[in-house]
Amino acid sequence: MSLESSSNSPSYRRRRVSKAVLIAGALAVGACATAYSLPAPRTLVVRSGARIYAEEGRLDEIDVWVREHLDNIALDPSFLVRYETTGEQTYPWEGLSIRGDTAEVLLYQAAPEALNFLYIYGHFHLMDKMNRLDEFLPEAVGAEGYGLERAILARLSDAWLYGRAVFDTPPYGPLDELLFANEGGYLDAFILTARPEEFEQERATWLGENPGREAAYTRWFLETFETEPPGRRRLD
Repeated sequence: MSLESSSNSPSYRRRRVSKAVLIAGALAVGACATAYSLPAPRTLVVRSGARIYAEEGRLDEIDVWVREHLDNIALDPSFLVRYETTGEQTYPWEGLSIRGDTAEVLLYQAAPEALNFLYIYGHFHLMDKMNRLDEFLPEAVGAEGYGLERAILARLSDAWLYGRAVFDTPPYGPLDELLFANEGGYLDAFILTARPEEFEQERATWLGENPGREAAYTRWFLETFETEPPGRRRLD
């Protein structure tokens, strides 16, 4: 993640609004401001057979704040969230940069449907830098470092669950791994194994307080995704 100053380009703002409006419209699936019902959620299954069953009530709650984020990204003129593309799969934090009032995320060009969720990740971090996190993640106000990142990734996982289960968003490896780890109770293991140098102290504390948890996580990840967890291998 990088923090630098930047210009406030009107052309960037026009591109951001038009893209975000399209994204919000895609998620809305024709729903208007009146009452509506979400499609029945589908069960999520990965190649190993591991499954996630999403509860409708939980998805209704996620729907509310996801729409609030997308509306804010589309309509608030005080900041910009945009993207660049890459030919490689990346985890959300690997492609995030914040420069002044602009957040930029990195989109794997073969997974365009992941864009709106990456926007939400960037939006959370930008709101923190702009001292507006109380509007979108009040429970994390005042949090820093690992505490803040964990709270944001937990929300991103929920948003991806919503997209995958309700709107049949195509799978994307890095976000699927985050989702299944979070739902399986391995969010700390996922983050601290993937980013051991960034959160070195938190990882040391976690290892000391949870003997055997790292090994259990590695076994679970291998069984679920048939590959080593991030931090122990490179993405294909």
